[in-house]
Amino acid sequence: MTDPNAIQPSELDQLPDRDPEETAEWQASLDAVTEAAGPHRAAYLMRRTLERAEGAGIALPKLLETDYVNSIPTAAEPAVPGDEAMEQRITAWNRWNAAAMVTRGSKYGVGGHIATFASAAWLYETGFNHFFKGKEADGSGDQLYIQGHASPGIYARAFLDGRLTEEQLDNFRREAGGNGLPSYPHPRRLPWLWEFPTVSMGLGPLSAIYQARFNRYLTNRGIKDTSASHVWAFLGDGEMDEPESTAALALAAREELDNLTFVINCNLQRLDGPVRANFKIVQELEAQFRGAGWNVVKTLWGTAWDELFQLDTTGALVRRLRQVPDAQIQTYQTRDAAYIRQDFFGADPALAELAKLLSDDKILECFHFSRGGHESRKVYAAYKAAVEHKGAPTVILAQTVKGHTLGEGFASKNANHQMKKLTVDEFKNMRDLLGLPIKDSDFVDGVVPYGHPGADSPEVRYLQERRAALGGPAPARRVHPVAPLPAPAEKAFASFDKGSGSQNVATTMAFVRLVKDLVRDKETGKRWVPIVPDEARTFGMESLFPSLGIYSPKGQTYEPVDRDQLMYYKEAKNGQILNEGITEAGSMADFIAASTSYATHGETMIPFYIFYSMFGWQRTADQMWQLGDQLGRGFLVGATAGRTTLTGEGLQHADGHSPVIAATNPAALTYDPAFAYEVAVIVKDGLRRMYGEAAPGEDQNVFYYLTVYNEPLPQPAKPSVDGIDEGIVKGLYRFNTAESAGITPPANAPRIQLLGSGTAIHWALKAQALLAEEWGVAADVWSATSWSELRRDALEADEALLRGEERMPFVRQALQGAEGPVLAVSDYMRQVPDQIAQWVEQDWSSLGADGFGLSDTREAARRHFGVDAESIVVAALAQLAGRGEVKATAVKEARAKYGL
Repeated sequence: MTDPNAIQPSELDQLPDRDPEETAEWQASLDAVTEAAGPHRAAYLMRRTLERAEGAGIALPKLLETDYVNSIPTAAEPAVPGDEAMEQRITAWNRWNAAAMVTRGSKYGVGGHIATFASAAWLYETGFNHFFKGKEADGSGDQLYIQGHASPGIYARAFLDGRLTEEQLDNFRREAGGNGLPSYPHPRRLPWLWEFPTVSMGLGPLSAIYQARFNRYLTNRGIKDTSASHVWAFLGDGEMDEPESTAALALAAREELDNLTFVINCNLQRLDGPVRANFKIVQELEAQFRGAGWNVVKTLWGTAWDELFQLDTTGALVRRLRQVPDAQIQTYQTRDAAYIRQDFFGADPALAELAKLLSDDKILECFHFSRGGHESRKVYAAYKAAVEHKGAPTVILAQTVKGHTLGEGFASKNANHQMKKLTVDEFKNMRDLLGLPIKDSDFVDGVVPYGHPGADSPEVRYLQERRAALGGPAPARRVHPVAPLPAPAEKAFASFDKGSGSQNVATTMAFVRLVKDLVRDKETGKRWVPIVPDEARTFGMESLFPSLGIYSPKGQTYEPVDRDQLMYYKEAKNGQILNEGITEAGSMADFIAASTSYATHGETMIPFYIFYSMFGWQRTADQMWQLGDQLGRGFLVGATAGRTTLTGEGLQHADGHSPVIAATNPAALTYDPAFAYEVAVIVKDGLRRMYGEAAPGEDQNVFYYLTVYNEPLPQPAKPSVDGIDEGIVKGLYRFNTAESAGITPPANAPRIQLLGSGTAIHWALKAQALLAEEWGVAADVWSATSWSELRRDALEADEALLRGEERMPFVRQALQGAEGPVLAVSDYMRQVPDQIAQWVEQDWSSLGADGFGLSDTREAARRHFGVDAESIVVAALAQLAGRGEVKATAVKEARAKYGL
């Protein structure tokens, strides 16, 4: 039978052979080795040859998977500088206190995770002692993405270092009292310690890649030299199943981000059981990362295995390690030497002979304890290789045992992720194993004590000396004192006040035009970071290509096809635009890195990320939370917004709900501006609040979400109304009355208040005219620029009332004295305007685009959802009829007149 994977003669014909005789000799040599020494020896020689070719830079397809052994041979491991015995004691104290903290907290039922840090302790400690640069180091120091479930170990080290107290450890996961510790890395909750929130699994690795990329962006644009900064991302092997974890691997390799290292803790377990029970996760990840172009370093086995590999003269041991699935490796961790002799070594006669040379203690040492991730020498060698590797990012696959040193009840048990405490006896066994000077009498009433060698102990002095040499404490978050950015020239904003005259302009175009003017500002223009996911032309941004350039670390190595055109496609090493291709998740990761640069690098940047509104919050709402958690600042712009403004694209493009999702995020200020001048006022105030002189009590750590539309419409001049800017920013102002609109309703005409946001205000204005001309009703039209900000203000007023303070919500102030009922309409589901209903004193009703969208014209879609001008008229008449202010028959007449 023909091997389907074999190279067929027809394929060989495609590769001209300049020396067939030499080729035949190589093939004959391989055949001879296979016949004389067996296929395993032949495979070994081929792998070594391919590795030599790769190391020599010969252009060959990469070898995607290597043997299940350490990448760095023992003989090539560098000596660990410093005092290894001292570092062992420091790690022992941190292991103890991490377990004690979670166990002591378990009586409150707040949970916690012990086993993750137990497996990863040396991965962190080696870095803290020798690699991770602090904020006083060159550049901005290193950026550390700590695995969320390992947080107790980081708190334990900060306690040993004197940065946390016993009281704070005892308030782990209990923050309400004001002196507690958040469960996981969280800059909003512990902003002096944590830089990056990471426990929403998958977002850490994605963000780390784009952070490393943004570091290069800052350097290449001349904003700040970040070449000394290194990004470290600590991840779990189970976490790598999240699609975001591997979504940007190719980007990191393509842009040669050798300032980035992933450290994947391969303890072979996820939350419920083995990561790859019947397979090998390390081998899978190696192939995935190598295939993406990363440098891969495997750190699997500890020094106890060195003797076994030396005894393996036939390669049987390496073959067996490749065969055994991960779940069986876990089983060996819990079984005795006899079982391992039979199941592991007994599978091959050569291994059975090798096992006769090993004592039971040696076998148990290897299979129960000796993993590469548990030894500082092995980890140090991997880290050193990573930081010295040039031209590609590095991933370190470090094998560990989940629950290491916590005792037989924890190590490699499937349930250990949910196990929250150790018994007193288990703690005493752990103490003896770690060699800690903690007495039985220190366990008062069965409560495990915290351990500390003393503020002036050799351990603490050593720890602090190492951190001082590396640039200060880590992890740490610093917000450097930075002068507020000067406000851009008023001209950029005021140009929208006069309106567009006879020209129809979409608010998307108005926003882009505003940005064009702002990026020209001499003081702040260079700090804008335009981000777009391959839709710049859709949003009218192509004119920015030649003026700002699209960022590429390689510049432009080709002649663009449109080079002779005014708006040609220009890439540049110092380009300002981040055009990410079709990846909303990558664009959001860009935005997060740029929006937090004020803290990470002490450099204030102003990112705006513009996207199809349907594909923003809906796809990446988890990253919006990450942005809020990380205290990011900037402008998110949902373009082609609304459920009825892009209807030719169909329901999958019809956004009727992004403001609802945005309203759930406490850090998001959500606006739905109707007119160009409103966009200008909102952006101007956002720049003041986030980057300039914020008012007393204003939180600067917010971000703005603006929905803008692709529908070209007349842009009116800004009305000369007192307090209009305040109304725009707070969320509501009266755009006109029936009288100021030039409509003369009959004397004593019934009156109604029409509230509209975004493009819906144009339907309300048409309805205003129809109501007056055809039904004798006077309508005032209000622009509701932010339903959610009105609601937020009203909630704050309610809270003030509970404290005994009288404060009227702004929405009630604005509508005070307005005659008649209120009818609200938007291009979103009714839930959006209904946010404020309970604080409106007048009779309330609303219209909205609820349900799925459809493909048709805008007019047909609006009629379908019942939000067009005629539908507004009918709804208004129904409200007034219910109050007895118009005849009940008017509603039926209107429906018939308009064909509803």
